[in-house]
Amino acid sequence: MSKNLVIVESPAKAKTIENYLGTDFIVKSSFGHVRDLPEHDMGIDVENNFQPSYEISSDKVKVISELKKLAKGAEVWLATDDDREGEAISWHLKEALGLPDTTKRIVFREITKTALQNAISKPRQIDFDLVDAQQARRILDRLVGYELSPVLWKKIRLGGLSAGRVQSVAVRIVVEREREIEAFQTKGSYKVTARFDLGQGKVLNAELAKNFSTEQQAQEFLEKCLSAEFSIKNLETKPAKKSPAAPFTTSTLQQEASRKLSFSVAQTMTIAQRLYEAGKITYMRTDSTNLSEEAVGKAKTQIVTEYGQDFFTKRVFKTKSESAQEAHEAIRPTDFSTLKGSNERNEQRLYELIWKRAIASQMADAQLERTTATIAISTANETLVAQGEVIKFEGFLKVYLESSDEEDEEQKGMLPPLSINQVLQLSDLRATERFTRHPPRYTEASLVKKLEEMGIGRPSTYAPTISTIIRREYVVKEDRDGHERKFTELSLQDGRIERTIKTENHGAEKSKLFPTSTGMVVNDYLVNHFEDIFDFSFTASVEKDFDNIAEGKLSWRDMIKNFYTPFHKKLNEVKEEAVDKSLTSRDLGEDPESGKKVSVRIGKYGPYVQIGDVEDEEKPKFASLLKGQLMETIKFEDAMELFKLPRVVGSFEDAELTVNIGRFGPYVKHQNKFYSLAKTDDPMTVTEDRVIEIIKDKRVIESNRLIKEFDEDPDVKVLNGRYGPYIAFGKKNVKIPKDQEPASLTFEQVVKLAAETPDKPVGRGSRKAPAKKTTETKKPAAKKTAAKKTATKKTATKKIKE
Repeated sequence: MSKNLVIVESPAKAKTIENYLGTDFIVKSSFGHVRDLPEHDMGIDVENNFQPSYEISSDKVKVISELKKLAKGAEVWLATDDDREGEAISWHLKEALGLPDTTKRIVFREITKTALQNAISKPRQIDFDLVDAQQARRILDRLVGYELSPVLWKKIRLGGLSAGRVQSVAVRIVVEREREIEAFQTKGSYKVTARFDLGQGKVLNAELAKNFSTEQQAQEFLEKCLSAEFSIKNLETKPAKKSPAAPFTTSTLQQEASRKLSFSVAQTMTIAQRLYEAGKITYMRTDSTNLSEEAVGKAKTQIVTEYGQDFFTKRVFKTKSESAQEAHEAIRPTDFSTLKGSNERNEQRLYELIWKRAIASQMADAQLERTTATIAISTANETLVAQGEVIKFEGFLKVYLESSDEEDEEQKGMLPPLSINQVLQLSDLRATERFTRHPPRYTEASLVKKLEEMGIGRPSTYAPTISTIIRREYVVKEDRDGHERKFTELSLQDGRIERTIKTENHGAEKSKLFPTSTGMVVNDYLVNHFEDIFDFSFTASVEKDFDNIAEGKLSWRDMIKNFYTPFHKKLNEVKEEAVDKSLTSRDLGEDPESGKKVSVRIGKYGPYVQIGDVEDEEKPKFASLLKGQLMETIKFEDAMELFKLPRVVGSFEDAELTVNIGRFGPYVKHQNKFYSLAKTDDPMTVTEDRVIEIIKDKRVIESNRLIKEFDEDPDVKVLNGRYGPYIAFGKKNVKIPKDQEPASLTFEQVVKLAAETPDKPVGRGSRKAPAKKTTETKKPAAKKTAAKKTATKKTATKKIKE
């Protein structure tokens, strides 16, 4: 038995650490949190000063049992992550394993031999202020979700709804942006651009500094230029510079990985976690832009070696966030001389991004030269401007340039040689109609940026917050096609002005966040009835309270009480209010054929249009809304179009092709089989040829799916799956060894492989009795005297997703 037991939360982290510590240490993983509040009960005794009741999770009973055996007679070192969540895991481990308060706690921000040796030489004890801050967040979010969700079910009358303190505010941000866009009034104006032929294939591009608000004004300007002479009035050259961005924090890494690599926020954090646990980068949950002196020294060595002394400039970045812990570091490579962080493609891409950003932060400014040419028009007071830029010294641009949320600006190249009073030959002068753009919808990256700017959430909360609102279908992340739009262009060329009408694709969206009808309904209810709780500034102030608890300035119980008392009072008031049906339904008009009321409503499977009422003798007609249509904004004409479904688009193999919309989206029905339409297919306009193509493609996929069947048992098959060939053996999916050819497997080999494959472990939803749980304190007995109430509560709380 080893004398030293080091406990971390991840098996990958355990493996990396064990390689550094040697034979005197055994490193084991807790596989994350080992205790939590009960799954099917609130687990908080409100009347007993919010005392929580923690349970060992059913899937961690075996882990705790093994760790207890290893801990006997050993020196235990708790080595979970250096943040509030990690501190809480260490405390839960101490409690579950029955360890003394003097148990050693070690922290490190990177998994390197030096960092581990330093940590072991300076152990501390568990920081209960950090534990209390994590407890406060967990308990507060449980109270809000547990008590508010049933109110949503009753008042909105939709099952499965749930409310989260931070998640609901994130939804509110997306909803309010959508309404800004809906209310936005587009205005047109005319932008004037010119091209001049300088000979020898050289062209000078210029533009007017102002836009004209009307076509008439643009026409009048072009008319003034019909006989004009154009010449260089002034040339101005100025030095300029660009400076590198700070190394990554959690937020900026999520934003840049989204822009440059098209990673979701959750994907970025998962990949960064693997790189950290492999010892390749420092800890990826941080709001500090600081680099240690040691890191700056290693960066300098790499920069000077690779690019030269002139490319190095030592920089110290100051974090904007008041709550940032400057003792922590920004995200950086543990070894700047390591250019390859992983053999896995996406891990390497993220590693390169982190490496480049950290290296660039310690490099010299890029030195530029910007030239502005002012062009006079002999027949007008206005002037045209041409701008160019040349890089005199690359500096940090040799390695990295930060992206922007906005659309990329047009790159300005170097201007051709010009001289004052030089007469220019006009190729063409154009006044093109351009339109103001509504505020952009949020991407995952820009939503993270907004949350951070507003002080809502912390580095560890951004990814789960966004994942949660998407999973709950309050928000969808998707691409949407643009629409054709006409615009006018006036062009002056060869001494005459022509007017043409052109078209452009307008409003296309890629990977944007859109609120759903359900999300908007839930948001409106929460804002209308709990405005203070879901106010942006209030939510930010709660985050500051968590920070104060972490710093030992505030009692977590006092903080919870200050929040809960007015919240619970308001909750009781709301429970007495009548159900507001206007939240979940809206009258659109009257059906011209039947004279019955047409309304849009929201139900279990989303928004739909209804003709008639359930009280009518004839059953109402229903039609689901299409992708992108919202209950709040759909118009009567668009709603009536939906009743054209289902529609017969033709026939194939002597059977009708019927297109409709179902619970899982648009589909075509053929010979009692259902085929999903692609996201780009509109069920209202999809053609017979396209539908037949979908059916044939699906048949090809299905025909290629079967690799082999067996006479001994027709239910056993070798199939092609999403992740490669596998064996379908009863309820088991059996992996095929890489050295075996799937098509050549015999029935005996298949039976043997199936026998060697363990049954799936019993999940939380299984009817099998769960493993015995241990608790820190007794469950509160309040409100559990009646068996009926207990049964109802357990059923209801299954629907609450924290």
